[in-house]
Amino acid sequence: MKAIDQSAALSRVKPSPTLAVTQKARELKAAGKDVISLGAGEPDFDTPDYIKAAAIEAINAGKTKYTAVDGIAELKQAIAAKFKRDNNLDYEPSQISVGPGGKAVIYNALVATLNPGDEVIIPAPYWVSYPDMTYLAGGEPVIVEAPAENGFKLSPDALEKAITPRTKWIIFNSPSNPTGAAYSHDDIKALTDVLLRHEHVMIMSDDMYEHIVYDGFEFATPAQVEPKLYDRTLTINGASKAYAMTGWRIGYAGGPQSLVKAMAKVMSQSTSNPCSISQWAVAAALDGDHSFLAERNAAFKDRRDMVVDMLNAADGITCSMPQGAFYVYPSCAGAIGKKTPSGATIETDEDFARELLEAEGVAVVFGAAFGLSPFFRISYAAAKDQLEDACGRIQRFCASLS
Repeated sequence: MKAIDQSAALSRVKPSPTLAVTQKARELKAAGKDVISLGAGEPDFDTPDYIKAAAIEAINAGKTKYTAVDGIAELKQAIAAKFKRDNNLDYEPSQISVGPGGKAVIYNALVATLNPGDEVIIPAPYWVSYPDMTYLAGGEPVIVEAPAENGFKLSPDALEKAITPRTKWIIFNSPSNPTGAAYSHDDIKALTDVLLRHEHVMIMSDDMYEHIVYDGFEFATPAQVEPKLYDRTLTINGASKAYAMTGWRIGYAGGPQSLVKAMAKVMSQSTSNPCSISQWAVAAALDGDHSFLAERNAAFKDRRDMVVDMLNAADGITCSMPQGAFYVYPSCAGAIGKKTPSGATIETDEDFARELLEAEGVAVVFGAAFGLSPFFRISYAAAKDQLEDACGRIQRFCASLS
């Protein structure tokens, strides 16, 4: 059967490496192999009961019909209250967009604004979808390295050098997927000072891991740090990570009314409204009791500390201590050039991840997928005994290299 001809935009896009790793791990498990999958960015905790109850109540009340394209009024009110409470940002309902996941919100904004040749600055390491969504929307990703020696954070000088007359957006993510790096108020102020000088650049702030921070870190977001950028900033968040609602598919954003209206236009001809039941559940989540977050963050911190310690004890691995999210991004530079017992040479971080999976059944995502090598990403959103077992296997694998 003849293959279809892909569009030029799609031909530039790669499938998500994180989803590919997770699927490969599932297949190996189904085949009977002992596999520990640390690839997916998904909390292992369950959705809190009060949120489930709100969804059931919505179903029983018949709230199962089409809604406004970009969100019900009740959810928009809850989002506005959240932005004011947590970030001191004032948004009217007409400035709020609700989509089927944070990814969809980002994509809608890019499709609504990018023309061929428009550039999007993306600090690397980056979430794997940013560049490919930019390509699909017709733009050009401009990858700017945020090296390990700078804490995986973008420097003001690097940002300044990356801006051109064609720059439309910078995508900012803190705490970061894949590194867990978190930008302080002062870190953000140094970047916003640069952006104040370039009035044509818009800021897309992906705050999805806002509530998952450690060691007393105080979260801040660009429009909060520099109010003069309020009219040029789209502040994005969602329910997936903090509330363990990845499958419920609700993301949201606050931003300029004209942009939000344009994003709704995109949705009206693509997805239409997000799931009605999920919207009522997220309204309850945002308005409800958040005391569970402290307990879950304490568990994440405990896992983080153990994983970092065990990885740093592995031959050829160095791992920094992240301040947020539930990822570590260790360097495997010490393993590059070495051979496995089967005689294979590890030349890249992709080789490292593949050989680790084959030899020890530990699934991780290689660093090239995130734009910075030689590293790999581990999600520690997994049971502590599983993480301990996985890190022990990584130590054993590294010790086997020669």
